[in-house]
Amino acid sequence: MLRVDKLSTFYGNIQALRDVTIRARRGQITTIIGANGAGKTTLLRTVSGLNKARHGLVIYEDRDITNMQPSRIVHAGISQVPQGRQVFGEMTVGENLALGAYVRRFRERGEIEDDRRMVYELFPVLEERASQVAGTLSGGEQQMLAVGRALMSHPRLLLLDEPSMGLAPKVIQSIFRTLLALHEQGLTILLVEQDAKIALETADYGYVMRTGKVALEGEAGELLENEEVKRIYLG
Repeated sequence: MLRVDKLSTFYGNIQALRDVTIRARRGQITTIIGANGAGKTTLLRTVSGLNKARHGLVIYEDRDITNMQPSRIVHAGISQVPQGRQVFGEMTVGENLALGAYVRRFRERGEIEDDRRMVYELFPVLEERASQVAGTLSGGEQQMLAVGRALMSHPRLLLLDEPSMGLAPKVIQSIFRTLLALHEQGLTILLVEQDAKIALETADYGYVMRTGKVALEGEAGELLENEEVKRIYLG
């Protein structure tokens, strides 16, 4: 579904990605793990058009979307849940969800309402707090809202950047159960996660990034047993 070939991205003169090549196969959860500064977030931001690639290609469903405008990438079927959640704190839960559907046409109104009901089924607390200002939600509830907002664009590929960041273990388990439920419904997921254990236990395939490069890749279960991964990322 998604193919990234020899991608290089810079911040000024500083190279953040160095010839990165990955695949996210349709219907699978693919994870990218690595330490802070490895380039994981930059990779997602480049895929979604928020950072510009200097070299390389991003191919989505056989279409070149390299450096396409982010709104067009969302319209093509890719939605991102950003690191740190980034909900609109002064807007209500319901308004945040409505913004997630901004690229969809008016004639899709019925489908948008279906997706809103689906989000509320996944995260009942969001329906209970639909009129509540998002900035007053707990961290876990804000993460649920960020995922729900991304789902409102009706994506075929969901990008998640560090969904466990700053959350209690019980909340993390709940979020990842939801990701597995979405996966079982056929959604393709590309997951960036610093918690290597939960990421590899959840994913089908994994990549390990180090200093802007892919250092290792393989089936997630195999990476869990890899001695280098165990030593560096699993303790």
